[in-house]
Amino acid sequence: MVTPVIRSAALLSALGAGWLVAWQFGLRDVDRSPVYGFFISALLGFGLYASTSGIVIAEFRRQLRTVVLAVTIGVLAKVALIFGVMFFAFRDPTHLVLAVAVAQIDPLSVAAMHAKSRMSDSAKALLSAWASFDDPITVLLTVYITAFALGGGAVGGVGSFAVDLVLNLALAGVAFMLWTLVRGRVRRAEAGGRAVRYAVRAVMVVAVLAIGFVAVRHSLLPALAVLGLFFRPNLGRWVDGLAQAGMFLAIAAVGLVLAAEFSWALAGVGAVLGAAAFGAQAVVAFGLTVPKRWRGDRVRLALGQQNGLTAIILALLLEPVFPGVIAVVAPAVVVVNLLHAVSNGAYDRWSAARQATAPPVPVRRPTRVPRVPLKPAPAPQTATAYRVKPTP
Repeated sequence: MVTPVIRSAALLSALGAGWLVAWQFGLRDVDRSPVYGFFISALLGFGLYASTSGIVIAEFRRQLRTVVLAVTIGVLAKVALIFGVMFFAFRDPTHLVLAVAVAQIDPLSVAAMHAKSRMSDSAKALLSAWASFDDPITVLLTVYITAFALGGGAVGGVGSFAVDLVLNLALAGVAFMLWTLVRGRVRRAEAGGRAVRYAVRAVMVVAVLAIGFVAVRHSLLPALAVLGLFFRPNLGRWVDGLAQAGMFLAIAAVGLVLAAEFSWALAGVGAVLGAAAFGAQAVVAFGLTVPKRWRGDRVRLALGQQNGLTAIILALLLEPVFPGVIAVVAPAVVVVNLLHAVSNGAYDRWSAARQATAPPVPVRRPTRVPRVPLKPAPAPQTATAYRVKPTP
C-alpha cells in the first residue's frame, strides 16, 4: 500500500528527475518548445477526461447544484482568499494573477487519487466535477484580471474565449452524437463474447484518442471533460493506473521548467502562495458542504486541494507578461501537493485510531416474547347416531 509519505517522496523524486535532466543537458526555455507545450496539454486533457470518466453519473446529477456553486462562486471565493493572504504578506497587487493560477483543482491529480480515496461516491463526484469544470472559469478570470492588472492589456480576449467555448461545445456535441449512434451496439457487444468485447473497447479507445488529439491540437480541452461523462470504454483499472503515471510525468515536466527559473526568493513567495491556496480550499469547501449529507466527507473535501498542470499552463501563459510567475507557481504546486499528502495521511491515521478506541456499539438483542402454550385442539365430536324405527 502506498502511504502518503511514500507518495510525497515519489513526487519529489519525479520533480528532482526533471530538474536533473534539464540541468544535465543544459535545457533552457523548455516551456517555449512546441513539443513541451503539446505534451503538457495532452497530459492536462487526459486528466480532464480521466477525472470525469470516474464520476458516478447518478451522484453527479444529484449534486449538480453544489457543483455549479463550486465552479462559480467557489472559484471566485478562493481567488479572493488567496489574494487577500498574498496582498497582506507582500503588498503587491499583481499577485492577483498568481491567485488565479492556483485557484483551481488539478484534475489529473484528482483522477490519480480517485480509486484510493475514502470519500463517498457523492464527494468523489463533487470533487471530480469541481476539478474538471473550474478550468474554464479560471481561464476567463485570467483574461479579465490580467487586463485589469495591466491597465488595459490582456493575454487573450473575451471574443476569442467565446469562440473557444463554442468550439468546445461543438466538439463535445459531435462526440455525443457519435455515442448515441453506437451505444446500443456497445451494450450488446459487452454482453457477448470476450473477443467481441475487446474489439469494441479497442475501437472506442481509438475514437477517444482521435477526439483527444483534435482537442489538444486546437486547445479544446474542456470538451474532453464533457466527453468523460458519457464516452467511457470499460477499461477497468487502466485509467486509474495511467492517471497515476500521468501525474508523475506532470511533476517531472514541472522540474524541467523550474531548473532554469528557480530562485530562493521566488520560492518563498511560492510557498506562501501554496499554503494560501490549500487554506482557501478548506474554507470554501466547509462553506459549500453545510448540509448534513456532507457531514462524513467535509474534512476530506476541505483537504482536497491539489495543483498541477493547470496551474503550470496558466503560469506559462502569464510568464511573457509577468516574468517570474513560473518560478513562483511551480514551488506553490509542490507545497500544495505536500500539504495534501501530509494532511490526508494524518487525518486517515486519526480516523483509524478513533475507530479503534471508540467503544463498541452495544448490540440490541430483540426482546424475547414469552411463548404462550398452545391449547390442544379439541377432539372432533362424533355426531350422535339415531336409530330410525322401521315403518310398520
